[in-house]
Amino acid sequence: MSTTSVRRALARARAGKNIDREEAVALLEARGEDLTRLCEVAASVRSAGLTDAGRSGVVTYSKKVFVPLTRLCRDRCHYCTFATTPGQVEEAYLTPDQVLDIAREGARLGCKEALFTLGDRPEDRWQAARDWLDARGYEDTLSYLRAMAILVLEQTGLIPHLNPGVMSWAELQRLKPVAGSMGLMLETTARSLWAEPGGCHYGSPDKEPALRLRTIEDASRTNIPFTTGILVGIGERPADRVDSLLELRRLARQYGAVQEVIVQNFRAKPGTAMMATPDADLEEYLATIAVARILLGPRMRIQAPPNLSDPQELGLLLAAGVDDWGGVSPLTPDHVNPERPWPQVERLAELTADAGFELRERLAAQPEYIRAGSPWADARVLPHLEALANPATGLAADVLPVGLPWQEADEVVSSGRTDLHVSIDQEGRRTSARGDFDNAFGDWQVLVEQLDDKPASGGERAAERLDSDVAAALRAAERDPAGLTHDQALALAYADGPELDALCRLADQVRRSAVGDVVTYVVNRNVNFSNVCYVGCRFCAFAQRATDADAYRLSLDEVGERVEQAWDVGATEICMQGGIDPALPSSVHLDLAREVKRRCPDMHLHAFSPMEIISGASRMGISVTEWLTEARTAGVDSLPGTAAEILDDEVRWVLTKGKLPAAEWLRVIRTAHELGIRTTATMMYGHVDEPRHWVGHMRTLVRLQRETGGFTEFVPLPFVHQSSPIYLAGVARPGPTQRDNRAVHALARLLMHGRIDNIECSWVKLSPEQCVEMLRGGANDLGGTLMEETISRMAGSTNGSMKTIAGIKELAATAGRPTRQRSTTYGDVTPERAEAAGRFDTQVHRVVPLSVGFVR
Repeated sequence: MSTTSVRRALARARAGKNIDREEAVALLEARGEDLTRLCEVAASVRSAGLTDAGRSGVVTYSKKVFVPLTRLCRDRCHYCTFATTPGQVEEAYLTPDQVLDIAREGARLGCKEALFTLGDRPEDRWQAARDWLDARGYEDTLSYLRAMAILVLEQTGLIPHLNPGVMSWAELQRLKPVAGSMGLMLETTARSLWAEPGGCHYGSPDKEPALRLRTIEDASRTNIPFTTGILVGIGERPADRVDSLLELRRLARQYGAVQEVIVQNFRAKPGTAMMATPDADLEEYLATIAVARILLGPRMRIQAPPNLSDPQELGLLLAAGVDDWGGVSPLTPDHVNPERPWPQVERLAELTADAGFELRERLAAQPEYIRAGSPWADARVLPHLEALANPATGLAADVLPVGLPWQEADEVVSSGRTDLHVSIDQEGRRTSARGDFDNAFGDWQVLVEQLDDKPASGGERAAERLDSDVAAALRAAERDPAGLTHDQALALAYADGPELDALCRLADQVRRSAVGDVVTYVVNRNVNFSNVCYVGCRFCAFAQRATDADAYRLSLDEVGERVEQAWDVGATEICMQGGIDPALPSSVHLDLAREVKRRCPDMHLHAFSPMEIISGASRMGISVTEWLTEARTAGVDSLPGTAAEILDDEVRWVLTKGKLPAAEWLRVIRTAHELGIRTTATMMYGHVDEPRHWVGHMRTLVRLQRETGGFTEFVPLPFVHQSSPIYLAGVARPGPTQRDNRAVHALARLLMHGRIDNIECSWVKLSPEQCVEMLRGGANDLGGTLMEETISRMAGSTNGSMKTIAGIKELAATAGRPTRQRSTTYGDVTPERAEAAGRFDTQVHRVVPLSVGFVR
């Protein structure tokens, strides 16, 4: 790289202009006076960030103990002395007593963080690890890690910081409730170091850069304060370092969860394959730190391990833009770099002061995340963090840690506005949106632009569709509705005018041959037990913070009373869902199911979305299979297939920040089907989606149905936009058009023919006139009476919160169709229930005023 290129890039950086990839690569070559100037620029960026954070001149560190839970690992990194073989350790894992001994001694010395470091999934490589876990009843290493984190929280009060390696989205969900923060070094994006013989990561399955980036992204979507970083000098090129930093910047900007980036210098270790490799050059290392600071900006905390540099070099690291020393232990060695002892905290403070900075202690999570609380800290960990933090600064308080109970209270206590089922139609909402609307959801525009950059399948758009395409697809559908190709299905998804009319007529004929003319419905009550939710899906107007005016939680007694009221007026089903509410006990779903069955043993409980199931299983520390088995025993009879939205992650990331990846939704539903638990299937459309997504979603459901046969019905759900945050932010369109509604219902009838017989029309989201059209274009079911629907109403739906049986029959009659009351699974109801339902319209006013069903 020429000196001219370096100085041109340096001039742009000094002027505060953005530098691109090539300019960043050039700056890594800065040496001598150029390096000094580069560090000055980086230092000014760092200082601006500290001033903005309210702690000008303060450099932080965390006083920790190092808990090496296991040194066994399935990876074979060529520079590592931490990982070893079973013959070199007394036991495969530290025992609980050993973990507690380390943590208790650390707490006595004033430590506040327990850094759990361990090898990646050693049970996959070493039988000794598998046998150790099996003998103690742990499914895997992460299950044992979770148990030890809880033990440390409860017994010592130290805050766990977990570094278990590559994790799935579901595993991150299980570990978030027991940790203040987590971490995974990216190390490098240089795939050649992993894929090619001789590379430092060759033979290490967990070091594939794409896997590590996916873990960091999934952790970010889960709102986990996350530590990551790069290694300098392991064989990567300068361009690889820049690429690594740019990937971390992308994730940090998109989700805001990357709390600090470590820039770590390679140190060769005796006895390793890289023992002869030179240590990272000091000037090269300083340039990398400075470039990292400039690329990542003033708000990012840049960390350098103080024990991997000589004491006289620490001032140079600070001059290059470092503002955090990471974890420093007065008790335990750096087990990853045991040849490099930690500096004493007092000595580190002196060296920091010599460079013109004040050293202050922080906790495992950076102060900004502690002050923000939810959603960054789980409700069970937040009290532990607050007990150790200065409330004004979020830095560590001058206190010793004390153990606190980790699990929450066992009682569901009523709170908030519990009258929404009555007053939402009469009074409306008391707020237009969540109080944190402006900053709760991150940068939508970046995501939407990414989505818009992807053309529809084959580059086709509605305006470019030819009538002949639709005609050919209709002829194919007439012969074999479920056998349509992707292109044929897409042509029908874009149909309009006479072609759409023809599509709907064909769908109606297919419906008649599949299920006949009868329109079915279920007499049920919708019970949303809490609308407090920390997930923050961008489309959801139902979710509230606990402090919002419309927030509420129902107690077990209130839920039980509503169940009995519904039974008394003829209901056969309770449909129950709620927000992901961290203040409720982890057993809340099972408690609610038991209460329903205690009150009305014969009531069918149709309850809990896949998102609730994932959350419940993670909070209880059990698998989805175990949770569903317990839920069925508690009284859950079937599941609503909600939270599906669109089963395409490019859309889901825009709608939900990836709170429930498509693969996880499918995993939960598949598991339920395998256990014999039936579910519905849904699709929410009309927001940032396209017809190609509808086709893909429906085909995914059909594939699963072909394997399991567990779906009872498909429910297309038009996006209700009026109060939806993603619409108010100008990202989503204002719901589907009537053309979209007709095309979706008709297409579903064709694509699902022979697999999912029942296509429901949602009267909550569609007007009566629209419902009649759907019944004439493929739909055969009108869902339930509901009695107190609130989710769509809070989003702005104007079609009421309840439908009388007479109202359902009137809709069907307008479409020229008879009706039949059904069970949840489309069977016949008992004579006793049918008789009770005959009194529904005259007695339901005792549950909720009939006027709630109409707009005022």
